[in-house]
Amino acid sequence: MKSEPANFMNEVWQNITAEAKAVIKNEPLLGMFLNRTVLNHKDFETALHCRLLNALMNDHLPEDLLNYHLTQNQKAHRVKSATLDILAINNRDSACNSNLEAFLFYNGFLALQAHRLAHSLWCDGFKVLALLIQSNTSRYYGVDIHPAAKIGASVMLDHATGLVVGETAVVEDCVSIMQGVTLGGTGKEDGERHPKIRCGVLIGAGAKILGNIEIGEGSMIGACSVVLKSVRPHSLVVGVPGQTIGTALSEHPALDMNHYFEV
Repeated sequence: MKSEPANFMNEVWQNITAEAKAVIKNEPLLGMFLNRTVLNHKDFETALHCRLLNALMNDHLPEDLLNYHLTQNQKAHRVKSATLDILAINNRDSACNSNLEAFLFYNGFLALQAHRLAHSLWCDGFKVLALLIQSNTSRYYGVDIHPAAKIGASVMLDHATGLVVGETAVVEDCVSIMQGVTLGGTGKEDGERHPKIRCGVLIGAGAKILGNIEIGEGSMIGACSVVLKSVRPHSLVVGVPGQTIGTALSEHPALDMNHYFEV
């Protein structure tokens, strides 16, 4: 992305507001909803703030939660990452018709943004508050990501329901993960015990990747595979236990979202 982050985010935000206005013109009954969630906000940061508040607020969380002890750099990083996540959904999910839809209706997007907030708080030492956000996210969206897990930008959690990501897991940029995936440990070992998912990986629905192993850049993990050993870059892995059966079907499987393969 060659644009400056601020200009880039403004462009996406302008696109979202234009889409909201077009929807209101066609479906006037949504005017109040779209004004409250999109058009009444001056920029993407404040709209995202409101969206997360509505998603996470309950009797246990304060209204100023999203500003709690976060630096301006942390806020800017989360907003930029959220913008890239929206584009990832719109570009990769054939069911998504607009950036507006990704922002308003995709549980994987909202769960990931809640995790980004929890991760910032965790890293700053507010671990109980971070765990409370994790608990609420799990309850509302069926997505359980430990606050310490490190997740990059331009990540798509497609459907996301049933996703579990362990404490020492790492998910790098431009990864696509389907529903029911577990990035877990293999027991009660201490230290690094969860998978490291490198750039451009596509993980199919129901796959289980266990232990402190590495899934190499540009690999594809087939649906319902159980992967217990590290995977070389650009590999195609299927089965129980997972076996490398060839090379990934494209250079960037997470972007192409092609789950088809022949055994």
